[in-house]
Amino acid sequence: MRLLHLHRPHLPLELARARAFEPFPPGPLVLGGRPWDPGQVVDANKEARVLGVRRGMPLASAHRLVPEATFIDPDPDADRTIVEAAFEALAAFSPGIAGSADPTDGAFGLFEVQVDGLEALWGPEPVLVGRLVEALERALGAAESGESGKSGKPGKPATGEIRAGIAGTRFCATVAAVLARPGTPILVPPGGETTFLAPHPSGLLTQDPDVRARLTRFGLRRIGAVAELDRTALVARFGEEGARIHARAHGLELEPFRPRRTPERLRLALPIEPAVEDLEPLRFVLHRLAAALTGQLVARGLAASRARLHLDLDLAFARAGTPAELDVEQRFPEPTADAEAIERLLFARLERTPPPAAVARLALELDGTAPAAGQQLPLFTPQAARGARLEWQLARLALTFGEDRVRRVAITDPDAPLPERRWTWRPVISDEQGVPR
Repeated sequence: MRLLHLHRPHLPLELARARAFEPFPPGPLVLGGRPWDPGQVVDANKEARVLGVRRGMPLASAHRLVPEATFIDPDPDADRTIVEAAFEALAAFSPGIAGSADPTDGAFGLFEVQVDGLEALWGPEPVLVGRLVEALERALGAAESGESGKSGKPGKPATGEIRAGIAGTRFCATVAAVLARPGTPILVPPGGETTFLAPHPSGLLTQDPDVRARLTRFGLRRIGAVAELDRTALVARFGEEGARIHARAHGLELEPFRPRRTPERLRLALPIEPAVEDLEPLRFVLHRLAAALTGQLVARGLAASRARLHLDLDLAFARAGTPAELDVEQRFPEPTADAEAIERLLFARLERTPPPAAVARLALELDGTAPAAGQQLPLFTPQAARGARLEWQLARLALTFGEDRVRRVAITDPDAPLPERRWTWRPVISDEQGVPR
């Protein structure tokens, strides 16, 4: 197998730079939220990393290390949308695509492409790498420009630093991509993984800092020195981690390549003739769209976590400067395939911010699909409808009165010595990582 890894270092921070209305001030930058937020560091620039800030560190700890740093709020939904668009661009070259679309994942910014048998279509490996790098740069730049365009600011591509490496194993391909320079890919020949890895630092073999320190104390500073040891000796000293170190040092595959499953997006649109200004006729069309799409979800055993409404407006009698299109995105309190619940939540969103002109066309897209999870129901307790659950009622109240006015309490540390540290306010609607949208 031949695997191509495309690595964009510190992609979350670069995407945050591109979304900013003004350049960030010089000095340390920490991406993740405000110092008093309960979250973790998503990314940091070189000035902050030199002072000890690391990914995954609590924001409060990063603030104690670098109190003068500029702390930036993340936008995980925007980052996820951009990376999904990049995956789609790479899928045009190969059906085997893998990687993480979660900005909090340490592998975010690493794109894996299976390139076996593609030479007849796209040319030899050096040519193929150049085409894929160009496609990835174009996808990141175009996606970021489109995302920023929603806020009225032209985006700027977060590209130019993509590094590429090809090898026969995932670990070796990752090392090659990390060590490569932009514009100069590292192509490890088939069967040459052990020879390529030998002169590089042994700390690349593991993420455990204690194991790294012990390898250094034993004088095993290079991967080649580790490869000369017997597997039993490494297992006796490091346990299961020793077996993994031995396999990586010899260029063996530990984690087989598994192509990612492309998220399904269901979209349906209906024209409205004549265009309508009132919301009630619009609700009738929304009901038909939601019923048709959720029927497909139920047939496939899926549930959606968010919806997007696209409205084409009739500007014949609209005020000057009214946009011709309107996009509304809404995350659900939980993945669902309930048409009535989706319709109610989206209609509450439209009631809060009515369209500025008559609507001539309405399109509904359900995204974030995943296999629907079953629920064990009590035998003797009457069951309320899914749309009447507390989470959905709170979401509708938040849309009606403002998301900053409706909150819910979450227990964070029940054993904290101070009562005010045992709980915190959470937004009604949040993404999978607990970050408000």
